[in-house]
Amino acid sequence: MDSTSYRLVPAAHDDSTSKASVKDTANSLGTHDTLRYGQRSLADDITPGNGLVRRLDKWEETQDNLKLNMQRNLYGLHAPVRLMMERKLVGYNPHFPTLKQSNIHLDILMGRDETLDFGDLFGDTITGPEFQIHSDMEKKRRI
Repeated sequence: MDSTSYRLVPAAHDDSTSKASVKDTANSLGTHDTLRYGQRSLADDITPGNGLVRRLDKWEETQDNLKLNMQRNLYGLHAPVRLMMERKLVGYNPHFPTLKQSNIHLDILMGRDETLDFGDLFGDTITGPEFQIHSDMEKKRRI
Protein backbone atom coordinates (compact mmCIF):
# COMPACT_ATOMS: atom_id res chain seq x y z
CA MET A 1 0.00 0.00 0.00
CA ASP A 2 1.25 3.44 -0.88
CA SER A 3 2.41 5.32 2.20
CA THR A 4 1.01 8.64 0.93
CA SER A 5 -2.41 7.29 0.03
CA TYR A 6 -5.60 9.03 1.09
CA ARG A 7 -7.69 5.93 0.42
CA LEU A 8 -10.80 5.65 2.60
CA VAL A 9 -11.63 2.07 1.62
CA PRO A 10 -9.09 -0.69 0.88
CA ALA A 11 -8.58 -1.63 -2.75
CA ALA A 12 -10.57 -4.54 -4.12
CA HIS A 13 -7.41 -6.17 -5.44
CA ASP A 14 -3.93 -6.26 -3.95
CA ASP A 15 -1.41 -4.45 -6.16
CA SER A 16 1.49 -4.65 -3.70
CA THR A 17 2.26 -8.31 -4.33
CA SER A 18 3.06 -9.74 -7.70
CA LYS A 19 1.34 -13.01 -8.47
CA ALA A 20 3.10 -15.44 -10.75
CA SER A 21 1.83 -18.80 -11.86
CA VAL A 22 3.82 -22.01 -11.66
CA LYS A 23 4.48 -21.70 -15.42
CA ASP A 24 6.15 -18.33 -14.84
CA THR A 25 8.39 -19.61 -12.04
CA ALA A 26 9.29 -23.00 -13.52
CA ASN A 27 12.90 -23.95 -14.15
CA SER A 28 14.21 -26.24 -16.92
CA LEU A 29 12.86 -29.31 -15.09
CA GLY A 30 9.36 -27.88 -14.88
CA THR A 31 9.33 -27.35 -11.10
CA HIS A 32 9.15 -24.13 -9.11
CA ASP A 33 12.51 -22.29 -9.02
CA THR A 34 12.92 -21.57 -5.32
CA LEU A 35 16.28 -19.82 -5.59
CA ARG A 36 15.01 -17.16 -7.97
CA TYR A 37 11.42 -16.70 -6.80
CA GLY A 38 11.52 -17.74 -3.14
CA GLN A 39 9.55 -20.44 -1.42
CA ARG A 40 6.16 -21.20 -2.82
CA SER A 41 3.22 -20.85 -0.50
CA LEU A 42 -0.21 -22.35 -1.00
CA ALA A 43 -1.72 -19.39 0.82
CA ASP A 44 -0.36 -17.11 -1.92
CA ASP A 45 -1.78 -19.35 -4.65
CA ILE A 46 -5.27 -19.44 -3.17
CA THR A 47 -7.07 -16.15 -3.44
CA PRO A 48 -10.48 -15.52 -1.93
CA GLY A 49 -13.21 -15.38 -4.53
CA ASN A 50 -14.77 -12.29 -3.02
CA GLY A 51 -13.06 -8.89 -2.89
CA LEU A 52 -14.96 -8.11 0.30
CA VAL A 53 -12.77 -10.51 2.28
CA ARG A 54 -9.59 -8.68 1.28
CA ARG A 55 -11.20 -5.32 2.01
CA LEU A 56 -12.30 -6.38 5.48
CA ASP A 57 -8.84 -7.79 6.24
CA LYS A 58 -7.17 -4.50 5.33
CA TRP A 59 -9.83 -2.12 6.67
CA GLU A 60 -8.05 -1.12 9.90
CA GLU A 61 -4.69 -0.80 8.15
CA THR A 62 -6.17 1.52 5.51
CA GLN A 63 -7.93 3.68 8.09
CA ASP A 64 -4.75 3.88 10.18
CA ASN A 65 -2.67 4.89 7.14
CA LEU A 66 -5.22 7.59 6.31
CA LYS A 67 -5.08 9.02 9.84
CA LEU A 68 -1.27 8.97 9.90
CA ASN A 69 -1.03 10.69 6.50
CA MET A 70 -3.48 13.37 7.57
CA GLN A 71 -1.47 13.97 10.75
CA ARG A 72 1.72 14.20 8.72
CA ASN A 73 0.23 16.85 6.45
CA LEU A 74 -1.33 18.85 9.28
CA TYR A 75 1.37 18.71 11.97
CA GLY A 76 4.51 17.60 10.16
CA LEU A 77 6.47 14.38 10.06
CA HIS A 78 7.03 14.26 13.83
CA ALA A 79 3.36 13.58 14.66
CA PRO A 80 2.95 10.15 13.01
CA VAL A 81 6.48 9.14 14.05
CA ARG A 82 5.74 10.05 17.65
CA LEU A 83 2.41 8.22 17.58
CA MET A 84 4.00 5.07 16.15
CA MET A 85 6.74 5.25 18.80
CA GLU A 86 4.16 5.60 21.57
CA ARG A 87 2.18 2.65 20.18
CA LYS A 88 5.30 0.51 20.17
CA LEU A 89 6.16 1.50 23.75
CA VAL A 90 2.73 0.81 25.23
CA GLY A 91 2.31 -2.34 23.12
CA TYR A 92 5.20 -4.04 24.89
CA ASN A 93 3.87 -6.18 27.74
CA PRO A 94 6.52 -7.61 30.10
CA HIS A 95 3.95 -9.45 32.24
CA PHE A 96 3.12 -13.13 32.26
CA PRO A 97 1.76 -14.22 28.89
CA THR A 98 -0.95 -16.44 30.40
CA LEU A 99 -2.57 -13.59 32.26
CA LYS A 100 -4.52 -11.58 29.72
CA GLN A 101 -4.45 -7.90 30.48
CA SER A 102 -6.29 -4.99 29.00
CA ASN A 103 -4.07 -2.45 27.30
CA ILE A 104 -6.18 0.69 27.58
CA HIS A 105 -3.20 2.86 26.60
CA LEU A 106 -2.91 1.18 23.21
CA ASP A 107 -6.68 1.31 22.72
CA ILE A 108 -6.60 5.07 23.26
CA LEU A 109 -3.70 5.58 20.85
CA MET A 110 -5.39 3.42 18.20
CA GLY A 111 -8.73 5.19 18.66
CA ARG A 112 -10.52 2.08 19.91
CA ASP A 113 -11.33 3.45 23.37
CA GLU A 114 -14.95 4.25 22.47
CA THR A 115 -15.82 0.92 20.86
CA LEU A 116 -16.96 -2.35 22.40
CA ASP A 117 -15.75 -5.64 20.95
CA PHE A 118 -16.43 -9.24 21.83
CA GLY A 119 -13.15 -9.39 23.77
CA ASP A 120 -14.11 -6.39 25.86
CA LEU A 121 -17.26 -8.05 27.15
CA PHE A 122 -16.37 -11.73 27.34
CA GLY A 123 -12.57 -11.76 27.40
CA ASP A 124 -10.24 -12.91 24.67
CA THR A 125 -10.63 -16.62 25.33
CA ILE A 126 -13.93 -18.43 25.54
CA THR A 127 -12.69 -21.39 27.57
CA GLY A 128 -10.77 -19.34 30.12
CA PRO A 129 -7.07 -18.89 30.74
CA GLU A 130 -4.65 -21.79 30.82
CA PHE A 131 -2.25 -21.61 33.71
CA GLN A 132 0.93 -23.19 32.35
CA ILE A 133 3.12 -20.32 33.40
CA HIS A 134 6.47 -22.09 33.03
CA SER A 135 5.94 -23.28 29.47
CA ASP A 136 4.44 -19.94 28.44
CA MET A 137 7.37 -18.02 29.89
CA GLU A 138 9.78 -20.35 28.08
CA LYS A 139 7.98 -19.63 24.81
CA LYS A 140 7.98 -15.90 25.44
CA ARG A 141 11.63 -15.72 26.46
CA ARG A 142 12.65 -18.25 23.74
CA ILE A 143 14.34 -20.60 26.22
